[in-house]
Amino acid sequence: MKAYATFDLYLAAQPPKNRTVIRALRKFVKRHQPELEEAVKWGNGCWIKDKKPVAYVYAGYPGFTQFGFVHGSKLKDPKKLLEGEGAYVRHIKVRTTKDIDEASFAALLRQAARRKA
Repeated sequence: MKAYATFDLYLAAQPPKNRTVIRALRKFVKRHQPELEEAVKWGNGCWIKDKKPVAYVYAGYPGFTQFGFVHGSKLKDPKKLLEGEGAYVRHIKVRTTKDIDEASFAALLRQAARRKA
C-alpha cells in the first residue's frame, strides 16, 4: 500500500475518472459534515473525527470508487446502498458523480459521524 502525506497527494495519484468522483465526494463531505478532517489512512483518502476514521474513498477499481464507512455495518440503510460482508466496513460503489445520492449519502454520513466507535 502506498503512503501519501496528504489527501491532496492521494487524490493526485488516482486515475482521472476516480479523481472526478473523489473530488465530488470531497465537496459533498465538506457540505454535509464540515467538521470532519481529511486524512490518509491505510493508503486511502479518509475523513476523521476525534482522530478516528469515519468515512473513506478507495479508488482501487477502474470502474468505480468506493465511498465507505468504517462502521458501516452499524448504520441504518433503508435504501440498501451499502455493500460488504465484513464485521464493520461497508461501502457504496460510485461510478460517476451522478451516482451521489445527496440525501441518502448525507443520512449515512451523518450517522457515521455521530458514532462513538
